[in-house]
Amino acid sequence: MIRGKYRLVVALPKGRMFAEAVRALEAAGLELPEMQGTRVLMHGIEGGVAVLELRNADVPVYVELGIADVGVVGKDVLLEAGRDVYEPVDLGFGACRLSLIRHPEARGPVRRIATKYPRFTQAWLRERGWVADVVKLSGNIELAALTGLADAVVDVVQTGATLRAAGLVEVEVLARSSARLVVNRAALKLKREVLRPLIRRLREQARTR
Repeated sequence: MIRGKYRLVVALPKGRMFAEAVRALEAAGLELPEMQGTRVLMHGIEGGVAVLELRNADVPVYVELGIADVGVVGKDVLLEAGRDVYEPVDLGFGACRLSLIRHPEARGPVRRIATKYPRFTQAWLRERGWVADVVKLSGNIELAALTGLADAVVDVVQTGATLRAAGLVEVEVLARSSARLVVNRAALKLKREVLRPLIRRLREQARTR
């Protein structure tokens, strides 16, 4: 149990976004603890700032439920998670897009879509008034379009190089994503002396990017 033991608990995603999030928070004046190696999932000393290293999808869960006061996560993850967190700053890094992708020879209607983002995809289909089965996959989403498992896939695209290498085409950009600061709504009130200045400085940083 960590509630009440730290001045602030920060949830950060493992992987490529972790280092950029650390740099952004430190540049905004937040004193983060020394990171103690890749196998350690929680960093910090009681009374100071703690950092939790989490899977992307778990960051909004920890923040909404108040285990973490604040976090950094991609907008694509937030769109899928549907969690009730305050999202005050677009940090500007980690840019990518959620796109509808098909095989270039696919001509028929889209009756089945494979994706890591089923909730987002269902919402997009409802908005369009389209009907299609949505199949959740965990990895190698492009393979679903190549093998015929699905008529299309919805997945993250950064440069498009992976799609080109796989021989697929990006049909439509459905949403754009970048790293966002997320804050627990209760913590925003209870720890406002720490969080309000942090949010202000991160907004200033974002404006200069």
